[in-house]
Amino acid sequence: MTYKNALAGIPFGGGKSIIIRDDGAIDREKIFRTHGRFVETFGGRYITAQDVGTTPADMEFVRMETRHVAGLAGRSGDPSPFTARGVFRALQAAARHRWGSDALAGRTIALQGCGNVGYHLASHLHAAGARLIVTDVEAAKAERLVKEFGATAVAAEEIYRSEADVFAPCALGGVLNDETTPQLKAEIVVGAANNQLLEARHGDTLARRRILYAPDYAASAGGVISGCRELLGWETAQASKKVDDIYDTVLAIFRMADAEGIAPSEAADRLAERRLATKN
Repeated sequence: MTYKNALAGIPFGGGKSIIIRDDGAIDREKIFRTHGRFVETFGGRYITAQDVGTTPADMEFVRMETRHVAGLAGRSGDPSPFTARGVFRALQAAARHRWGSDALAGRTIALQGCGNVGYHLASHLHAAGARLIVTDVEAAKAERLVKEFGATAVAAEEIYRSEADVFAPCALGGVLNDETTPQLKAEIVVGAANNQLLEARHGDTLARRRILYAPDYAASAGGVISGCRELLGWETAQASKKVDDIYDTVLAIFRMADAEGIAPSEAADRLAERRLATKN
């Protein structure tokens, strides 16, 4: 998250909250109020917000215990549309770098994960004239994209070997690994999932296969940028401009990777570290 914020030009460090739950029904108010009390112990050094598996309503429970929370209803709210827009812009940048044009009409995108971000990304891609192959562990979410955007749904294990120009992982992390990367037929990987590389070396694996990878924390920064409307008082137009700037950031990463003979995953780390060093 620190690297994500550095690349996005946001004056924050970074951290993540993880709540491990048992299967079955849960008391969301109890869990998130407990989380809020924990966040309060940091005295403002840490601000929590909505992410995978949570909603603005959950953040309202957190707010009962601490003011150090963002993503609230009526403020910045659900970050998914901003995250999806940023991933779309990163995908356009990758298309320009690989194919010489950011036009996506006629391109086929294999989309893994049809939740909030995946849905909004599919909407952008459909409007751009792309064809969609989709999968989700919840069949109803994939079927929604079939009905609304004419997507083709496939089984979860088939998405990696789909005949597609782009693989867009928008579910959970670790999906680019020793088992999956050899199956990929796509030329580009761009998605919203966090920590897509199971290990750092898998970024090198993609580079050796000449698969252009837009590092996840560069592509998915739209959500945290959205939160700046609440945390820094940005107008929506200012936040939207920052999201669109992800296009230029991703291109800069690709140019650095080419110039220094390294994988884009390594280039993103170096660029983030240089920006952090400059701030210090």
